[in-house]
Amino acid sequence: MTDSTGRSDPRVLVLADDLTGANATAVRFARRGMRTLVTGGPPRACVSAPDVLVLDLATRHLPAEQAARRVVAGASVFPDAPLVTKRVDSTLRGNPGAETAALLHVLDARPGPPVRALVVPAHPEAGGTTEGGIQLVHGVPIAAGEVGRDPLCPVTSSCVIEAFGVIERPIVHVPLDVVRGDASGLARALGDPGARVLVCDAVTEADVETLALTAAAAALGGEVRWLPVDPGPFGAALVGALGAVPTGAPVLGVAGSLSRLSRDQIAETQRRLGARWLDVGDAPDPVRVAADLVALARTGAALTGIRTRIPDRIDPMRAARLPVLLGEVVKRALAAAPFAGVYATGGDIAGAVCTALGADGLAVETEVQPLVVAGRLVGGSHDGLPFAAKGGLVGDAHAAVACVLHLRMSATVQATAPTAIAIREIVRDR
Repeated sequence: MTDSTGRSDPRVLVLADDLTGANATAVRFARRGMRTLVTGGPPRACVSAPDVLVLDLATRHLPAEQAARRVVAGASVFPDAPLVTKRVDSTLRGNPGAETAALLHVLDARPGPPVRALVVPAHPEAGGTTEGGIQLVHGVPIAAGEVGRDPLCPVTSSCVIEAFGVIERPIVHVPLDVVRGDASGLARALGDPGARVLVCDAVTEADVETLALTAAAAALGGEVRWLPVDPGPFGAALVGALGAVPTGAPVLGVAGSLSRLSRDQIAETQRRLGARWLDVGDAPDPVRVAADLVALARTGAALTGIRTRIPDRIDPMRAARLPVLLGEVVKRALAAAPFAGVYATGGDIAGAVCTALGADGLAVETEVQPLVVAGRLVGGSHDGLPFAAKGGLVGDAHAAVACVLHLRMSATVQATAPTAIAIREIVRDR
């Protein structure tokens, strides 16, 4: 929407408590292909709004009441931004409770479904995790670490709920076993009608993205408006999920490894994501299997795939031919139906798939887990397709789930890398 000055509102307004955190949060959105601006006040010369505007309100060391007033003023700058998020420090320094309470009050007054704060303070990439409602950095409760001795803003408790205790609303804790449990259980937990603030455990990036996908489904269903409260990873993941969920395109999986670890990883995708897998033998018919795979993709599962079920003893010639046949299955399936990306386990399988698709190679973008890489195919008929690959003996039990979640998010990101622009301006109390 454009105001009387001709300035348009951003899609996402992030209210941050300091510049370092504002910049770190901006990077998370920029990675997902969103034009992101960091500033200390309304951009004076920016008529065409960025996708994401991160306002550094410099509230971390202010008294709680003054910080709350500044947050209210910041939220009023762009009142029509579709999504507002509250950036808080992953060590819970500053005034996270007072600022969240103030922002909830502002958003409650705007039309729409009920507003709930979804607090996900984990920042796994920086060593910040939440377990049992306790905030940790590299496994150490925050109050027992350096921030507990911070001369300006010491943290006296590692309990996340205590940090938000000033909010006079029911606060519910969502434990890690629920986050990592079946999708329906997590949806029920986030949909608790008695909760206005939910504090969620998360240890890995996959946990954060699982929460984002489930929260996005509730928001898109018109059940709730979320106020993400986090250090950056969850807010960016939620925006990505809000773009990913409507497409309904599943990830296409192909598993040729016979290792026990690979089988456990596949089982985890079934348990956590409701993935659907087809079993094939040592000489699959690409035409028939591809048709079955496309039909399975229409069921709405997050991942549909093929996995080998072959005898302990296999003819060497058939073993050598199997990756080629699986690659042909993937090629035919991609030609017949939309998929968010491809997940391949087994080095020879990943190579055969790339060859079948005519790709020149893989533009590696990230390491989802150690030795588990993801990026985009380069060249061929599926240039730019998100692709993740791992060996059969690589990754932990959650590796396949992490890859699927990453690929679904990547499907919404433009192939070109954006730039996050950081501008520091002086903010005065309003």
